[in-house]
Amino acid sequence: MPHESRLSFSADELLANVPVKEPLIVKGIKCHGGFDADGSYRSPRTLWRVPAISAWQEQHIRTSPEPLVEIPADTISAQMPNVAQAKMLLREGIRAPMVRQLTEIGIVEGFGAMIRELPVPPLESFIREDTAGTALAHLAGGLFEAHARDEAGWSEEGGHRQMWFAARDAALSNPHVPDEIFTAVAARRGNPPPPMFPELGEPVERLVRFMINVLAIEVYAASTFAWAEEVLADPAVSDAPEEAAGLVRFIRSDESPHVEYLRTALSEISARTLITTVGKHLRGKDVVASLIDRTVRTMLRQRLVERPAMVREEIRAAAKGRDVEELLARFDALATPRTPPARYRDLAP
Repeated sequence: MPHESRLSFSADELLANVPVKEPLIVKGIKCHGGFDADGSYRSPRTLWRVPAISAWQEQHIRTSPEPLVEIPADTISAQMPNVAQAKMLLREGIRAPMVRQLTEIGIVEGFGAMIRELPVPPLESFIREDTAGTALAHLAGGLFEAHARDEAGWSEEGGHRQMWFAARDAALSNPHVPDEIFTAVAARRGNPPPPMFPELGEPVERLVRFMINVLAIEVYAASTFAWAEEVLADPAVSDAPEEAAGLVRFIRSDESPHVEYLRTALSEISARTLITTVGKHLRGKDVVASLIDRTVRTMLRQRLVERPAMVREEIRAAAKGRDVEELLARFDALATPRTPPARYRDLAP
């Protein structure tokens, strides 16, 4: 046992790997994770991280009236283009939308390294109740670092960024990737939104907001990864269906600890009392719920309004010399209904 209490773990323990027989090699680069003797893939840094998260969740459920935090399932809109639309475009030789989406995912995965730089203020400075033996107490003690290494790699070891780009290059035979894609992704990050709870102080709201944003990205990404795996596994449109889809499947399995530790830490905040900079109190539940609502609204706007418009522009640009309107009519005929929940109806396309 790593500790007398199974609620407390060192950073080294949270970064420890399950032993594997064979490493994962991608384009000559040793990536994280590996394979058991029977060929099963094992995710990195899960020897103690997974049981630790389970223990913290069990403690929260046992001691708190608040349920584990969720990104509402009804806000996770269909991927654009959907599976049928993506396959149609690829069959028509229009690869730009798929190249962009796979590239953007890889770029965002690389940005995941930034989570290790997120300052965690002393918990006792803004949380009234005890936080010993919680996920919160381990954010800066291994959880953020493990997340960063998973996404962007560590030292000479590749991570999700390298794996995504390898899947893209295998499935689409090393497509041309415009430089502007990285610039566009970086520009979308923009400046942080105005504070919703200035009385908490910028460092505290930044911590909670950042974790919520990352959680939402991870939850929304689950449907994106399933979409990518299904498209890239089709030999009719993928040049390397087994390799590309396999890499996406490995990444999908790696993401579960990210979602669960973030849900747990945010649930622990939600169940506690937050201390403002002038010594007053706020319910953590109100802070977390309000920041989740704003994040979900932003992501819905991107998926329902901004992404569809971008994809249509890419189709028009790539279909020069062809009957673009006929192509778009066939594309639209395969569309998935995109209606936001009633509380976000103002975002309807």
